[in-house]
Parts: sequence; C-alpha cells; structure tokens
Amino acid sequence: MEEKDIKRYAKLMSELGLTGFEITEGGSTLRLERAPAAAPALAVPVQQQATGGIAETSNQDLGSEFCSPMVGVFYCAPAENAEPFVKVGDTVHKGDVLCIIEAMKLMNEITSDRDGVITEVCVGDSQVVDYGHVLFRIKEAR
Repeated sequence: MEEKDIKRYAKLMSELGLTGFEITEGGSTLRLERAPAAAPALAVPVQQQATGGIAETSNQDLGSEFCSPMVGVFYCAPAENAEPFVKVGDTVHKGDVLCIIEAMKLMNEITSDRDGVITEVCVGDSQVVDYGHVLFRIKEAR
C-alpha cells in the first residue's frame, strides 16, 4: 500500500467523522484510528433541499431536527435487550447519550448538544443512517 492511499483513507475518515478505519488490500491490512472529536453530534435545525434552499421544520411543535454526524448503523440501546437511551417524552440535557452509531465496527456514542424533550424518534433500531439523516426531534427547553 502506498503513502498516497493511506493519506486518501485518512482524509475519508476525517470527512465521514470516523474514529477508526480498517482495510485489507493485497494481503496486507491497514488500520487507522484517531481520538473522537470533542464536539458533540451535529444538530441541524433546518433541512437542506436539493435546490440549495432551506426548508423550516414543518411542525414547530415537534422541535428541531437532530441529525446523524456520520454514516453507520443506528442503535437505540447499549445492548440488544437493554432499555433505549431515550424515548419520546424523555427530557435530555446537553451531553446525554442519545444513541450509538456503529461505523467500521466502532461504536460511537452520539450525545445531545442541547437541553430539551424528545418529541420523535425518527429511525428504527439497527437501521442504516447517512450523514445528515434525521435521528430525533428535540423541543428545546426554554
């Protein structure tokens, strides 16, 4: 594997927000790891349209959208038979774990970036999500 390939994989990791990456190519395996970013998950209160415009959340009573900061598999609980981290009606505080997203066999805890109440869980357990996919709607505490 050449240095340019390693740099390309490192750049891809950064773009996707991954904390680890492993690839096997030509009989050799490369594993890259980095410390997770200190910032919590991205929260996007509006949704970008294909035209480049911005559309406000249609029902303000549901609160603002909390979107996935990465591509991966969404898990609502820390284990298969465990209670979910959050459910509709739960009050959350900044820094609380909302879910786990598995990316490249690494479990990434996704934390709230604000105080509020969960008004909607928009994805199902074990569902594949993309970057920017709406995970929750959170009505911010006033």
